[in-house]
Amino acid sequence: MYPIRSLQEVQLVKKNLVLLLLAALSAGAASIQSSKPEDVGFSSERLQRIHQAVARHIDAHDISGAVTLVARKGRIVHFENHGLMDLDSKKPMSKDALFWIASMSKPITGVAILMLLEEGKVRLTDPVSKFIPEFRGLQVAMIQERTGPAPAAAGSAPQFQSVPASHEITIRDLLTHVSGLVSGGPVSTAEVAKAARKPGEALADYIPRLGTVPLDFQPGTRWSYSPGAGFDTLGRIVEILSGQTFDQFLKQRIFEPLGMKDIFFHPPEDRMPRIAAMYRREAGTLQKVDTKDRLNNTTYFSGAGGLMTDAEDYVQFGQMLANGGELNGKRLLSPKTVQMMAAVHAPDTLPGRPKGRGFGLSVQVVSDPIAAGYRVSDGSFGWDGAFGTHFWVDPKEKLVGVLMIQTNNPNRELDRDFENAVMQAIVE
Repeated sequence: MYPIRSLQEVQLVKKNLVLLLLAALSAGAASIQSSKPEDVGFSSERLQRIHQAVARHIDAHDISGAVTLVARKGRIVHFENHGLMDLDSKKPMSKDALFWIASMSKPITGVAILMLLEEGKVRLTDPVSKFIPEFRGLQVAMIQERTGPAPAAAGSAPQFQSVPASHEITIRDLLTHVSGLVSGGPVSTAEVAKAARKPGEALADYIPRLGTVPLDFQPGTRWSYSPGAGFDTLGRIVEILSGQTFDQFLKQRIFEPLGMKDIFFHPPEDRMPRIAAMYRREAGTLQKVDTKDRLNNTTYFSGAGGLMTDAEDYVQFGQMLANGGELNGKRLLSPKTVQMMAAVHAPDTLPGRPKGRGFGLSVQVVSDPIAAGYRVSDGSFGWDGAFGTHFWVDPKEKLVGVLMIQTNNPNRELDRDFENAVMQAIVE
């Protein structure tokens, strides 16, 4: 080792050591800390009812296992693994098990768009065609009565007439599922199959082809869920505005700042053993579902449903929203933008929306818990995944709940049972 010969060199060494220490502390501060339930107004005894609620669904063969996590006032008060990760091997569920979160990817995509909105790169009122010209002049499919005696062939589109859309679909339309873009209608379902995504394609290859698919209804006239196309289109817009691939934008702008180290579109090889097996409920049993095709996709980064993560990582994202856009000194959004995200943009009076549940910018908002039949505070917001995952943020109770399961036809009563078990444990 060379001797330090000057005061300037001593000061430089000290400065570098301080920077290294701060970096280490910053990296270590990523995870939300745990707390005794009583310190944040929970009853430890009552929180045990979460285990009982999940156990009932395991016994009913709704799920093989689960991971549940609850945080309040920025502290984790419940984090539990239940049941089995794989029924064949009898492998116990682990707290760090990885789950396909499917449509729980959508709020992450929503945050990405809102970050770009804050930077002045996009407006909610911007037409999608401003960024993807192929979306200009979209048509709406008006289904006609079939007059001939022959029934429609299975999987074919019904007879329809195309009429111009009343207005171009906007960023807000996509975020709130009122665009009509591949929203479950028989025409769009059949037509999008003709423009099907090919192996190896990326968002830039596939999304422009959606401009050939007729909308299911006039934009803004009803609410109808767009499971894939709407938020994949938003992911492509993130790429265009940022100059990055969607996966890299999420990694650098959201996941790394929040300390989310186990969230992927394509998990690396060393994470594969942590993936929870997926099942399907059939006649009172659970049948394993092959997910190899999902694991083999390495080029298409779906903002609608492509992410895999664990409960502890996702609660970082939820806590950021609960904190008004900030976690551990890293601010992604302003509090005003989070309020806008969680405001009701598509009310329950809009055709297609259930009572008591409006829709915000990528999240469902419980506007009337009594009408909705939900045991959460009014103003709570969150979303689900097709394979049974569920999360919500309750701003009034300063609470985040995360439920991870892996059943591709889930019994959604588990969501309500989990919420009830959490809320009844709040004692102050």
